[in-house]
Amino acid sequence: MSVRIHAIAKETNKTSKEVIELLAERGYEIKSASSTIDNITAQSLIEEFKKEAPEVVEVNSPQVEETKESTEESKAVPFVKTKKDLDREKEDKERAELEAKAALADEQEVSSEPSPAKPVLPPEPETAGAAPSLPPPPVKQAAVVPSPPSPAQPSLPSPPSTPIPDDSGGIVEGNLIIVKPPIVVRDFAGLIGLKPFQLISELMEMGIFASMNQAIEEDVASKVAKTKGFDLEIRHRGEKTEPKPKKIKEVVDESDEKFLEPRPPIVCILGHVDHGKTTLLDTIRKANVVDGEAGGITQHVGAYQIDHNGQKITFLDTPGHAAFSKIRERGANLTDVSILVIAADDGFMPQSEEALKFAQRSQSSLMVAINKTDSKGADIDKVKTQMQERSIPAEDWGGDVVTVPISALKGENIEELLDMVLLQAELMELKANPSAITEAIVIEARMEVGRGPTATVIVQKGTLKIGDSFHCGSVYCKVKALIDDQGNKLKSAPPSTPVNVLGWSEVPDCGAICKGVKNERVARREADEHAVMEKKLLAIPVEETIEESVGETGDSENTAAVDALFAAISKSKSTAYRVIIKGDVRGSVEALKDSLNLIESDKVLLEIIHSDVGQVTKNDVKMANTSNADILAFNVKLENGVMGEAKHLGVQLYHNSIIYQLIDLVKENMSELLEPELVENKTGRAEVRQVFRISKSRAVAGCMIMEGVITRNKGARLVRSGEVIAEGKIDTLRRFKDDVTEVKAGFECGMRLDSFDKYEEGDVIETFEIDKIRPKL
Repeated sequence: MSVRIHAIAKETNKTSKEVIELLAERGYEIKSASSTIDNITAQSLIEEFKKEAPEVVEVNSPQVEETKESTEESKAVPFVKTKKDLDREKEDKERAELEAKAALADEQEVSSEPSPAKPVLPPEPETAGAAPSLPPPPVKQAAVVPSPPSPAQPSLPSPPSTPIPDDSGGIVEGNLIIVKPPIVVRDFAGLIGLKPFQLISELMEMGIFASMNQAIEEDVASKVAKTKGFDLEIRHRGEKTEPKPKKIKEVVDESDEKFLEPRPPIVCILGHVDHGKTTLLDTIRKANVVDGEAGGITQHVGAYQIDHNGQKITFLDTPGHAAFSKIRERGANLTDVSILVIAADDGFMPQSEEALKFAQRSQSSLMVAINKTDSKGADIDKVKTQMQERSIPAEDWGGDVVTVPISALKGENIEELLDMVLLQAELMELKANPSAITEAIVIEARMEVGRGPTATVIVQKGTLKIGDSFHCGSVYCKVKALIDDQGNKLKSAPPSTPVNVLGWSEVPDCGAICKGVKNERVARREADEHAVMEKKLLAIPVEETIEESVGETGDSENTAAVDALFAAISKSKSTAYRVIIKGDVRGSVEALKDSLNLIESDKVLLEIIHSDVGQVTKNDVKMANTSNADILAFNVKLENGVMGEAKHLGVQLYHNSIIYQLIDLVKENMSELLEPELVENKTGRAEVRQVFRISKSRAVAGCMIMEGVITRNKGARLVRSGEVIAEGKIDTLRRFKDDVTEVKAGFECGMRLDSFDKYEEGDVIETFEIDKIRPKL
């Protein structure tokens, strides 16, 4: 809706030329008296002229009639308006009237409030032809403003020196306006120094129609603020007006001495089968554990914790049977103190020797408990003599190995044994950080009905709590429950505490390290990445570039290069045992290196990664971990924290002051890297005398045992005329009508090989078994 210039001039008693000049000064492009301006600008202009020259006119005067006619003439349009146009014009008219009234009310309210600094003075009289002061305020009078601003950039008040919060929720800092959306027209007009109807007028010129209570877009607000000389900064909800600088998170060394606190010792009980290990632990726990094991032989690793003299001690009970050597070795590597149980009537036995080696390989303190001192044939001195022969002399024989004679069955000297354990722990100064990121090691894992995957772990650092999340290789866990060895539910488990954990994704591997993470999602991601890495390692090809390398070389000129290539491949495929040597003096280091280099083996390569003089440091442990090597410490001390670092990284550290013992240890470790040799031993030989047909497809061979013993389910082969016809196992073995397990030489029997029925008289059936023999270097 628009009004012509000549209609404004008539209504305000001004000439069209005066109106055109005034509008031109304010930046409007007016060509003639028939040009039009928007209704809001026209209305404000008319009100300004009326204020400067008030005039009373009769209702029926010719002037009013003429103005009406002019207004009606100005509203005429050279086309037919649609209903939509009429509705919009009506809405614009109502909006303009409301905004004009609101603006007038604001002016009256402002003028009615007296200033506290000085009284309100009446306005100075102005000449009839002077231009009124309206935004944008283009003042041309030299007496009022020395230099008038350009029409596009109105003069603004000087910016305040401090931020001024506005009632609308924004902040004005000099030429900077800070607001939060939504940006409402009424509020935004006050921030940029305009009245609401003035801002609405400028928005209409931009083609945007908005009321005082409507919000405008952020880019539109920025554009309008820029034209008024302001920089607009929009901060969304949640953002602070004055953001505080972020604190840099300090990296804390969890192994710092100031965070460490004493922890209970972890004790492993080792020894030969039936020497009383579990009975000893049973007496210590005052609970019957032996009855719960099959045949009285421990079938798994048990972890328990007791209180003695106000201090906690954690015990591991490892199996003594030969089939569980790996479990015993893992248990020995976990512990701080290893108690080797030797029966006074038997002395050292095969598993005793093996357990001693495990204890010596680990970084634990060795103690010997001579059990069954009350039995017939008990000879304590004999056991101590055997200890002397194995370079582990007892304390009362001038050595450094604590030795306590006990009777596990009767409970004799058990208190003394526990006292010695606490004494050893005190000397070792065992400490851990209970506030560190949780880390634990799995000592036993299984699938339980009703519980799913469960695992017994020992916390090594940090404190394990219900709800914690951690990953363990390719398996992750969110702890649902913690249960101790007595079946009690716990809320937390500090360092050195054995606890049964529920909430695993799968059954973890025994000996695996569990590391705590922020939440279950991170634990799942770490486990998935570990699983992907394992697959990649398994998929690495052994040979990739042999053919390319051979193709690039000539037949005669590069024969040496090809031989070197195949030699390198052969070396990479061979098994290697790597060591790092540290000695007390250079001569000792050289002597040990020379002795090790004299070890001859085509099956295992011995690689000395590094050798030096001085104590074993943490850097040596890290180097050994990176190169997958063991550390040989000859007659030297260990730097503080080396033991803990070696345990944490899984590095084997062998400390000895006798050179030949270290050499023998290296030979044994190299032998253990090789696969055992398979040797076939014949156990029996039988001759087929008659063939009995059970059915059309099945037959039984009637035989005479010629040599040895024929045993059911043993490996067997059928030989005919010196040629092997079939191989399998003895499926059926009978004497007359009875099924038997074995038949000795000189007896007749009926037998049948699995999946073979074409027997002939004169065939020979041989049985055999495969023995595994440890290979030699």
